[in-house]
Amino acid sequence: MPVFLGTFWVPKLHPPYNMSMFRVTREFEFCFGHRLMDYDGKCRNIHGHNSKACITLEGESLDRLGMIVDFVEIKRVVGRWIDDTLDHTLLLHKDDPLVKALQSAGEKVLPMEATPTTENLAKFIFEYVLSRGLPVVEVTLWETPYSYATYKPGRE
Repeated sequence: MPVFLGTFWVPKLHPPYNMSMFRVTREFEFCFGHRLMDYDGKCRNIHGHNSKACITLEGESLDRLGMIVDFVEIKRVVGRWIDDTLDHTLLLHKDDPLVKALQSAGEKVLPMEATPTTENLAKFIFEYVLSRGLPVVEVTLWETPYSYATYKPGRE
């Protein structure tokens, strides 16, 4: 049975959809380089991307200002980390033989536990945001204007 909201009718929501849920997304643009060591193709060579990370937070309720988390706070916490850690950084697997040589030459290199694919980088960003106490539900990382990967953990 629809419910009248003053000017229009909306369908009555049934479980599990009767719970309020809010989502906000903040986008961050940054540049990074990487290579996929064992890849059989062009991406085995060092190359770069102008990327965009879309960080989505979710909450059942809003704070006293009517927000899940203030966009300014998201920018302060996540934006600073992205600028300091990922922007204009070469992301390499920790076992890549170039890591030590490039670091000793003064290059900004981030050795990673996992192969620095877009999928793994989306997860890496997600885990950082979660570690800062923000209610993150997913991270989408655009590697090109046409290609992206999304990480969100499975539900139990």
